[in-house]
Amino acid sequence: MELIALIGASGSLGKAIAAPLSTQDTPYRVIGRSALSLQTTFGSDPQATIVTWNPDEPNSIRKALDGIDTAIYMVGVNYWQFELHPQLMRKTLDGAIAAGVKKLLLIGTVYPFGKPQAERVREDHPRQPHTFKGRMRKEQEDIVLAAHETGKIQTAILRLPDFYGPGVDKSFLWSAFQAAKTGKRAQLIGPIDTSHEFVYIPDAGLTVARLISEPRAWGNAWNLAAAGVTSTRAMVEEIFVQVGRKPKYVVAGKTALRLFGLFNPLMRELVEMHYLQTSPVILDDTRLKNLLGDLPKTPYKEGIRQTLASM
Repeated sequence: MELIALIGASGSLGKAIAAPLSTQDTPYRVIGRSALSLQTTFGSDPQATIVTWNPDEPNSIRKALDGIDTAIYMVGVNYWQFELHPQLMRKTLDGAIAAGVKKLLLIGTVYPFGKPQAERVREDHPRQPHTFKGRMRKEQEDIVLAAHETGKIQTAILRLPDFYGPGVDKSFLWSAFQAAKTGKRAQLIGPIDTSHEFVYIPDAGLTVARLISEPRAWGNAWNLAAAGVTSTRAMVEEIFVQVGRKPKYVVAGKTALRLFGLFNPLMRELVEMHYLQTSPVILDDTRLKNLLGDLPKTPYKEGIRQTLASM
């Protein structure tokens, strides 16, 4: 049986990918900087093995990946340190190749596309990022795809839009979920009536588990779309409806983000990516459906219900 590693596993996506692996009695290794965080999330799963690493040290990377067949890369960085994405990717790939890893899947974003040139963005859409973060993510993708061309390792990319779901506290919707539960006011980034899509995180986990088992997946980039096109307003109002409360929220636009950014580095960095609120990237995953068949697409109302129940 192949051994799978989840690199940067402490986040919500790592847990979502681990769930179907555990259900299938598939052993997997979770790799991260914090043993405590990994133990808290995965310590009760007999299929999980916990390994810590220092991604800045080549020997640590190689040891963490020793004996692994397939690695899933989800390493995050501070929003104001995106230059680390290509640096860490290059180091990880070098270590993976040295350790004999056969396959590596990068979980990517829509950032490399830049402003959309089509209503639905397919995998062949031009990658023309106009932001620093987009350029860093594109460079990261280029490193992954170039590694595949060397023949030393098979690689692939799965791009996701924004996601939400149980435990996803970094979602743009998380404030609304918390506010609906407590009766407080949600803090949103506007405009909130433009088209948007949010992938339900367990759906993404199931899709990743299927994708890494498909031999035709490797050497390619793939898009995963959500259950449909919605808007932030529609999602937030449904969240409040389901708890029986009148929606309460305040919306911060680009100017407000600039002001908040004088004191908050995260808000300052969000200004650069604000175009996604006004020129949203809506993914087309027809190609992925043709590869894997029907994809899990939890309707928004049900995803919201399950997220609220988990809280």
